[in-house]
Amino acid sequence: MPFSTSLTNHFLIAMPGLQDPNFARTVTYICEHTEQGAMGIVINRPLEVTLGELFSQLDITSVQPGVGATPVYQGGPVQTDRGFVLHTAGHSFDSTLNITPDISVTTSRDVLEAIASGEGPEQTLIALGYAGWGGGQLEQEMSANAWLNGPASNDIIFRMDPGARWMAAAQLLGVDLNLLSGEAGHA
Repeated sequence: MPFSTSLTNHFLIAMPGLQDPNFARTVTYICEHTEQGAMGIVINRPLEVTLGELFSQLDITSVQPGVGATPVYQGGPVQTDRGFVLHTAGHSFDSTLNITPDISVTTSRDVLEAIASGEGPEQTLIALGYAGWGGGQLEQEMSANAWLNGPASNDIIFRMDPGARWMAAAQLLGVDLNLLSGEAGHA
């Protein structure tokens, strides 16, 4: 299948029949999608780890009240020991990829230090690990009906309760996931 459309800045919404435990009932924000492959961050799987625990492990002192209780997310099954911060734009750090004029992803420690000091981005989602696909792999999975895809929404990424994000992302497309079957059929 030739590469024709980039899904950068889109949501990948797991179809109800997707059984892979890494991705069942997930919403993944696609940070980059090229002929070489795709990279994204799962945005609806909070871990039992807080930002305060991450700060402690990294010897970062926070002066921001309450920021330590911020949940950290399971961003995907690849490099789960590496941190990724999705954030609203307007800040540039040592290792920032600007995805759109509104959203960036940063992998360097300085973004966490800025958050701890109260000088970080206005909205953030901190994740450990990411989701990755080789060239053509995501397109193949989409043609097998593993995923829905549609434009991303900052409200869903940064403001919505994580438990509601899967359904809300599908609802942006007018799809009620409760009405979809996980079974494949033939007419």
